[in-house]
Amino acid sequence: MRVLVLGGTTEASALAGLLAGDARFDATLSLAGRTSAPRAQPLATRVGGFGGIDGLVRWLRAANVGAVIDATHPYAARMSANAVAACAQTGLPLGSVVRQPWQQRKDDNWCVVPTAEAAAAALGRMPLRVLLSLGRQELHAFAAAPQHHYVARTIEPPLQAALPPDLKLLQARGPFDRDSEMRLLKTDEIDIIVSKNSGGSATYAKIEAARELDLPVIMIARPVKPAGHILDGPQEALAWLHGRAPASRRGV
Repeated sequence: MRVLVLGGTTEASALAGLLAGDARFDATLSLAGRTSAPRAQPLATRVGGFGGIDGLVRWLRAANVGAVIDATHPYAARMSANAVAACAQTGLPLGSVVRQPWQQRKDDNWCVVPTAEAAAAALGRMPLRVLLSLGRQELHAFAAAPQHHYVARTIEPPLQAALPPDLKLLQARGPFDRDSEMRLLKTDEIDIIVSKNSGGSATYAKIEAARELDLPVIMIARPVKPAGHILDGPQEALAWLHGRAPASRRGV
């Protein structure tokens, strides 16, 4: 059975490894193209958008896809909405790997906001030293609060023309551990962290370090993300696909 995996996450990479070793599936991994040098994958890989819902429908039909797995980032709401609509049009089953969000503890100091723009406003007027841990796509939102010193950690440099004037870039790819996050926060004398609630373990260490140092975190809430059949992770996604593969229905 031909499978399309919408990826860009650690869960998608893990599922790619599982599918590559399973002869029942001919899978393609699709990446949005947010990074110029993504990690090599064991599956056939395509990079870039499909051209909206209609483009995705055409691709699914041309590739004779039998099932779709949405393992995109928790903030990739548009791609997930397109996947739901395209699978409805084509009658294809859609499984959605949903990573659980981080839960605020009693000893966490979080301010939850809906957008990056709201996060910039929530920093206030007093100059602060801010760690931005939200990727490179929305750094321009903090140009509206130029009084702060920003340390932005991204996989690749931002492409926007308008950026905060006092911005230090750190290029790094997770996972990160608690000790290295503690060193970063202390060395750069960070006062506050701005983060997306990405969930998972790869970047949670900064939340643990902030808790230990009693630093506040401005947490950008997740968008409403349409989904198909909810799956907890790669293993459950593979089992779900097994139940839809023609060979498994014949008991082979």
